Amino acid sequence: MSSDAPQPGLARRLGTGDAVVIGLGSMIGAGVFAAFGPAAKAAGSGLMIGLVLAAAIAYCNAVASAQLAAAHPTSGGTYAYGRERLGPWWGFAAGWGFVIGKTASCAAMALTVATYAVPGPGWLQKIVAIAAVLALAALNYRGVTKTAVLTRVLVALSLIALAVVVVGIFASGVHVDRLGGWGALTSSGPYGILQAAGLLFFAFAGYARIATLGEEVRDPRRTIPRAIPLALGITVIVYAVVGLAVLTAFGPDRLAAATAPLTEALQATGAGALAPVVRIGGVVAGLGALLTLIAGIGRTSLAMARNRDLPGWLAAVHPRYRVPHHAELVLAVVVCALVATTDLRGVIGFSSFGVLVYYAIANASAWTQPAAQRRWPRWLNAAGLVGCLVLVVTLPWQSALAGAAVFAVGLTARAVVLARR
Repeated sequence: MSSDAPQPGLARRLGTGDAVVIGLGSMIGAGVFAAFGPAAKAAGSGLMIGLVLAAAIAYCNAVASAQLAAAHPTSGGTYAYGRERLGPWWGFAAGWGFVIGKTASCAAMALTVATYAVPGPGWLQKIVAIAAVLALAALNYRGVTKTAVLTRVLVALSLIALAVVVVGIFASGVHVDRLGGWGALTSSGPYGILQAAGLLFFAFAGYARIATLGEEVRDPRRTIPRAIPLALGITVIVYAVVGLAVLTAFGPDRLAAATAPLTEALQATGAGALAPVVRIGGVVAGLGALLTLIAGIGRTSLAMARNRDLPGWLAAVHPRYRVPHHAELVLAVVVCALVATTDLRGVIGFSSFGVLVYYAIANASAWTQPAAQRRWPRWLNAAGLVGCLVLVVTLPWQSALAGAAVFAVGLTARAVVLARR
């Protein structure tokens, strides 16, 4: 089939509950089981302040995304909004940031699944991670309704596992002294706290999945603005409770060094018998996040390919399952390559870089919306834009450098292609 031939559209099959669950599946698997360790390394107990900052910026981004999605209910998220509100180059930058950042997130989630499923060795964990990517890519290939049903099950199991963690830790007593006192909250300084916020932002970015599925949500102008803030609010509460529990279990220093922090926290408080439940929860949460990540990246790639910002072959929609099957197949191959060559902590910072740029453009796009399309005050868009840019520059320098280099490659490639056309 020619890349210029008309392609079948996606089907609107998802309601508000489905959209909220997909957002929860994207966020809960990412942060609770993967991001607390790197954040503790950056800020110690100050990661709790970083968590509040990340949540505040995420809220600004969420309402911008919801407002834009209501006005432009199509696949692609900020890629589509940036093109419409700011111009093609800004749209491409947003789409490119989302694709590279969330592809890294896929690798992070696959590695999280493997870390909790298999204590070691490293080569076996990578095999397990690659198997998870291939299995979930195959499931996504079968259609978005199956994705939503499985995500609902995975989110429920994840929340049960996190409840076990919190109850198990607090049952041994609340050891507030392990936080190090009020002074420890700011001992890492503003830079450390901001870096922790940037790393934890990686965990909150899952609500974008709701917006990128705009072409598959029923009544998107009503559903998306309700689903995004609701999913984010539930996630913030879960993160705050679990983060406080883990910090009081064994303090920020041991948290910073932990590879599977929730199971190690239970062991530190004498509740090691519950560790198998948490390992299962880590696997389930990581699978839920990975499942919805694959769906979201596929839809953004579809939108970019439709506008020839990615190869037109990626715009193919399966005639039976109504999914962007070419985009999802390519994504599976790339993620497997990343899993085989990277580590968990490295990809989290890189993912945050791409996603923060994506949301900076979302806020700039929402700023330009007329009064008739506005649901929240414009100052929230300005706060979100400034917050994203601040967090970008305070990420670990290796992550910022790698992200800037990949952005340069994408923008240069687009300029070359346009010149040849």
